[in-house]
Amino acid sequence: MIPPVIHEGLKAQLTDAPETLRQVSDHSWAFVGIIGGAALVVWVFWLSVIRTCKLKTNITSSESAPLLNPDQPPTHSQRDHTVTSTLLCPVCANLDFHKIFLDGIPPKEEIPLGSLSSILEKSYQCSFCRLISFHVRRTWKLDEVSQVDLSGLGLGVYSKNCGCIRKPFYQPEFRCYRLHVIKTKDAGGLWKKHLALGEGSPLIIHLLQEDAFKFGRPVDLHGRRVKNTVDIGLVRKWISLCRENHGDKCGNVWKTHRKLPGFVRVVDVVSMAVVPVPSGCCYLTLSYVWGSIGAEYWTTKGNIAERSTPGGLNALNLPETITDSILFVRQLGERYLWIDALCIIQDDLLDKSIQLRAMDLVYGLSHLTIVAAGAMTARDPLPGCRPRSRTLQQQIEVVQGLHLYVAPPRLGEALAQSTWNTRCWTYQESALSCRRIYFTGPQVYFECKCDIFCEDIVAESKCLPLSHSFLQSSFGEHFPYLQSVSSYMEAVDRYTRRNLTVESDVVDAFTGVTNALAMAFELGDPDRTFQYGMMLLDMHVALLWQHDPQTPRARRLLPDGGSSPWPSWAWAAWRGGVIYRGVEVYLRTRMGNLSSAPSVGETLVDPWYIVDHSGNTVQLSVHQVSWVVLRANEEEHAYSAPRGILDPTELTLDIHRPLEPGTLVFRTTCSHFRISRRGGEEPNAYAHGLFDILSIASFPPIWVGTAVLPLEPAPPSSLDFIVLSRTSSRSVYDEENLMGYDGCLLHVMAVSQDEGLMERVGLGVIHEAAWVASRPEKKVVFLG
Repeated sequence: MIPPVIHEGLKAQLTDAPETLRQVSDHSWAFVGIIGGAALVVWVFWLSVIRTCKLKTNITSSESAPLLNPDQPPTHSQRDHTVTSTLLCPVCANLDFHKIFLDGIPPKEEIPLGSLSSILEKSYQCSFCRLISFHVRRTWKLDEVSQVDLSGLGLGVYSKNCGCIRKPFYQPEFRCYRLHVIKTKDAGGLWKKHLALGEGSPLIIHLLQEDAFKFGRPVDLHGRRVKNTVDIGLVRKWISLCRENHGDKCGNVWKTHRKLPGFVRVVDVVSMAVVPVPSGCCYLTLSYVWGSIGAEYWTTKGNIAERSTPGGLNALNLPETITDSILFVRQLGERYLWIDALCIIQDDLLDKSIQLRAMDLVYGLSHLTIVAAGAMTARDPLPGCRPRSRTLQQQIEVVQGLHLYVAPPRLGEALAQSTWNTRCWTYQESALSCRRIYFTGPQVYFECKCDIFCEDIVAESKCLPLSHSFLQSSFGEHFPYLQSVSSYMEAVDRYTRRNLTVESDVVDAFTGVTNALAMAFELGDPDRTFQYGMMLLDMHVALLWQHDPQTPRARRLLPDGGSSPWPSWAWAAWRGGVIYRGVEVYLRTRMGNLSSAPSVGETLVDPWYIVDHSGNTVQLSVHQVSWVVLRANEEEHAYSAPRGILDPTELTLDIHRPLEPGTLVFRTTCSHFRISRRGGEEPNAYAHGLFDILSIASFPPIWVGTAVLPLEPAPPSSLDFIVLSRTSSRSVYDEENLMGYDGCLLHVMAVSQDEGLMERVGLGVIHEAAWVASRPEKKVVFLG
């Protein structure tokens, strides 16, 4: 029998048991829920790990998982495919990339990679084929050859030494290699038939700096990851390396201390005002393309007063190229920036004339020129100056544990593809600048007269003696050269390839170059040394320009449709490219690209006169050359040039017809010859061709010389020629009829005549003996 007290207690416990069990149950379920939730989290995490591993090892996946550079925002253009070495096709898996980057592959021992079509097909399963395909699809115009079988086009790979920027420069352990993928097979001539296949930049693959230690090498000349925005600290380092190590080599073209004239204005990027340039200040310049953008942001007579006060320059009214340039100058810690549209009063002709004649000083004394090479108009941003202002194009793949990427175009190639490089005004802005920072789509480049740096290559060095970098083979502009004449001819060649919106600017946009040449080589007053873009001091060479073979012969016109203000003997009078080429151009069967410059062995005109803008005929100061020595048996056939000061009565063509300014007056000899188109057909794109000059005195006519003449309109069957100078060549086109010897050819100009006034038609050479035999007429020439 249970005691009453115990019984009551037990009853109470039994009565409370369901509530107690209910509480225990609730706590238990809560605990189970916690455990279950934790297990679920672990399970999900484990599944994600397994999924990631599968993605990394699944060789059938069309795209591997990207690992982005942590300091960059997500982008589809820069991907680091961290895949295992099993992600290679059989061809690429057979390559030992570690050994290739360690020892290199000589160019004559390139390794075949297979056909282009097979590489494109394997790009989804092979990381190295994907690198090649990325470049091909991005830069080659495959859509233009979509119906062409690319299996006949084979590719191969070899390596090149990147150079060495350390001392001693010759140590093998400092060598760094880059891979070149080239065409090895071209069945059926696909490459020649479809030029789109070869228009892209070279396919070059670099190793990133993070793998340099695997070869026991410094990171010099290895690849570097390009960031979303330009690293300002890196740009400052480039500028500092140049200023501290290059000295006078990267000074201005005059090699002397000069100052900007007081009438030059600059933009104060701190106070946001257009101010007179402070004496001795450090300033930057901007080189860009205006494009079709209107005049709403220009400085004019109406807003110059407002813009001259602090805060008067409203950034909201400025296009992005200019606002980004102002931002970039601030980021560099500088204060002053010269921008043509803001610092020149655009509707004041006098101010424009004064300011434009100082362009050699404005750009030549600049601390740094900002080149907006990636912009097509002033509305475009500077790529990389601000976040999201450029799309990264650095494709990175991991191949056998090595991080590889396809190089973007090098500086020269990048500029060649830019709109900026097609404009005449930008030529002198680049050529005259000591240092340039180029903003292009893929990346930023720095160039001075000694070195080139860029974002994607670790090339920073002190430019030690005998050090060298592969980047230095791609300089943009180099000016001036060692001699004044060669500097002038090269500048004309490069300048005239570009375009002008306003044709009457052709001389003004070149004045900075001619001013710089006059000062650098102490040629005297630029206005007397150069006229109409021509180097009068060396007239005998300056006259030897040729039209680019692909440029039709067409005169420049004034905006109002008026006649050309430039004489025919000046290249500025004609549209299109102008080249200076040696006598070899006349000794070929057809027109072609030659790099030699013309040379004169003896000047045969003295003196020269020109009609100035006042209508007065004044004598020119022209250098004379005479270093050709004729042998005794040649003297009987030697040409004797008429010389002597002209009588005042000989300096006028017709008293009732005043001569136009720019008319050249000189005494020489003139003769008439037949011409015949040379047998070798020129390409369809050519507008000029080679013509044989034939003797009229002999039958059948024999070759006596060669001329380059326009094909449209077709020249007449015979032309007048005048002698300019003697060549320094001993070669002739037809050795059977006319013997070659030093100075045997005379530089001649083909001319047309209208009432005694001559005009240039073309240029050529004639054998000296044939000229003497033609009994030329001594004549005072009026060349307009």
